[in-house]
Amino acid sequence: MKNFNKDLILLIIGSFIFAIGINYFAIPNKLSEGGVIGITIVTYYLFGWSPGITNFVLNTTLVAIGYKYFTKRMTLLTIISIVFTSIFLYMTSSWGNQLNDDTLLAALFAGLAVGMGIGLIFKAGGTSGGTTILARLLNQWLGWSVGTAMLIIDITVIAGSSFVIGKEKAMYTLIAVYVGAKVIDAIVEGTEERSALMIISDKSDEILKVVMDKMSRGVTVLEAKGGYSQTDKNVLYIVINKREIVQLKKLVENIDPDTYITLHRVQEIFKRGYKG
Repeated sequence: MKNFNKDLILLIIGSFIFAIGINYFAIPNKLSEGGVIGITIVTYYLFGWSPGITNFVLNTTLVAIGYKYFTKRMTLLTIISIVFTSIFLYMTSSWGNQLNDDTLLAALFAGLAVGMGIGLIFKAGGTSGGTTILARLLNQWLGWSVGTAMLIIDITVIAGSSFVIGKEKAMYTLIAVYVGAKVIDAIVEGTEERSALMIISDKSDEILKVVMDKMSRGVTVLEAKGGYSQTDKNVLYIVINKREIVQLKKLVENIDPDTYITLHRVQEIFKRGYKG
């Protein structure tokens, strides 16, 4: 119950910030968005329909169609997020009527606010509704990956909205969507980029000691055998923050300049108590 209450608070805050991004920055500057919220905004421009009501109708319809592709908890949190985003969209519909001076600035802040709102909703375990559900359906029906399906839906909606808001505003919308995607990644995955390194050296014991002493990092030692030399050796595996890579390289090169190092970005780490 404690975790659910925490997630509920995140959902409410995220829904409010999302609504601010739409009503305070996007709509007053004639911008659109990707996905279902983009369709909602376009119908507002064309027919004057309330974004809050349209958002609620479209998303609840899609939840009713695609609920079986989600867990019960995610479905519940998604419904809650749809209800609150729709309420806040309705409540804040008149907040941004005077903000229409700088379209680029509005696009940047629209992306920031929408991305932050959706990121918090994702962090709580919910979804933003429509686009995610449509992506799941396309995954089941056509075999597309969820990421590819979401991208295609967003591009299709933005391209279609260009006939209503114009090509220039559509390009500004692309900027907003790109910024929003980056913000979502930062919130869901964390702001610290982590990298994993595999270190192969004949002096692995010395490197292991220096890394643990100087950097206070845990290291995993893997037993391996050289494919050409057929000699046994240890491979060191370590996950560090991106800013520590240069320091690690210098420490390793001081011990063995011939060390072989491979590096790749870590998408996400699951471990209780881990701090990157």
